[in-house]
Amino acid sequence: MSPSAVYHIDLRADDACNLLDKISWLLKEAGMARRIPKRALTAVKMHFGERGNTAFVRPLLVRPIIDAIAAADGRPFLTDAGTLYVGTRGNAVDHLLTAMRNGFVVEVVGAPVVIADGLDGRDEVAVPVCLQRCQDVYIASALARADALVSVAHFKLHELAGFGGAIKNVGMGGASRRGKMAQHSVMEPKIRPKKCIACGSCIKVCAHEAVTLVQRPEGMARPKETIKKVARIDASQCVGCGSCIHACPEEAIDIQWDKDITGFMERMVEYTVGALHGKEDKSFFINFLTQISPACDCHASADAPIVADIGILASVDPVAIDQASVDLVNAQPVLANSHLGTMNPPPEDKIRGVYPHIPWEHQLEYAESLGLGSRQYQLITVTPPKKRKTH
Repeated sequence: MSPSAVYHIDLRADDACNLLDKISWLLKEAGMARRIPKRALTAVKMHFGERGNTAFVRPLLVRPIIDAIAAADGRPFLTDAGTLYVGTRGNAVDHLLTAMRNGFVVEVVGAPVVIADGLDGRDEVAVPVCLQRCQDVYIASALARADALVSVAHFKLHELAGFGGAIKNVGMGGASRRGKMAQHSVMEPKIRPKKCIACGSCIKVCAHEAVTLVQRPEGMARPKETIKKVARIDASQCVGCGSCIHACPEEAIDIQWDKDITGFMERMVEYTVGALHGKEDKSFFINFLTQISPACDCHASADAPIVADIGILASVDPVAIDQASVDLVNAQPVLANSHLGTMNPPPEDKIRGVYPHIPWEHQLEYAESLGLGSRQYQLITVTPPKKRKTH
């Protein structure tokens, strides 16, 4: 297999060629327009950032991508699916408000925002993949039904995957709530009896009659003496959709996180296969190697970047672009005021420096084994022609 082309621009700019111009040229050189069919409803898969986070890709830098899709006669919309955890992006209303607060409005980016899995995270399409971990994967409906897909990922480190790039942005980010649950956990959610007030909210949203109220066992700690019952989830009925987690007003229902990291990575990669189903030649990937934080943009804060800003990459190969991103990050010196700044000597592998027990290579190895792309790449630095200054 020949190496995949990964195109790169740095962040140097001047009045003759600003960064927005350079992004436009990067997309032209990397051939994004050739991946967008005429009049294609094109999902631009973003992460809008949790409220309080500041590391996500700035909306102003997304505008050249939207303009390039529109120039190719595509119909772009920005999209992401709701979170599994309870935060400021757990339903479409909160998610849209968070996106707006973080600057993703049509006046800035030039395209509407569509929450891919609907009002409450249950709008999904079951895509058969028949792979090692998953037979079917549950992809957010707007993403699954789109004609083309452009991934715009903020490359950063991640607590479970080691790093988050194109694969995580599409596979984990593109899943419905049920799909995210399937990736992170192989068990039903767990009730915390001390917090449960037996209000029945979880029962109302469960479409599979998996939740009931039962008598509290003698001696079980309870929040109030007057509460005699507690919710219980029947594992044989539960399909892992996660609806009860968000419905509980007391946050008394927890995800039982799977501790098998390689299993999680393989499911995430298989979900990427499902999200790209039917769009293998109509997808394109952009990684922003800026403000490379030591944790996901799902946090309500962003720690200092671990290395200096590197630039922006573009490719038709999600594996190659992620491998190139890792290599470029690991080639940089550690920033002194960062999470890694106190380590002496500084780690060569920046990901293991932060997460020593995560075998981050596995997501790339497994993705390559499934034919998602190649870890072998050719890095092509794009130098756009400078415009003549006009005053």
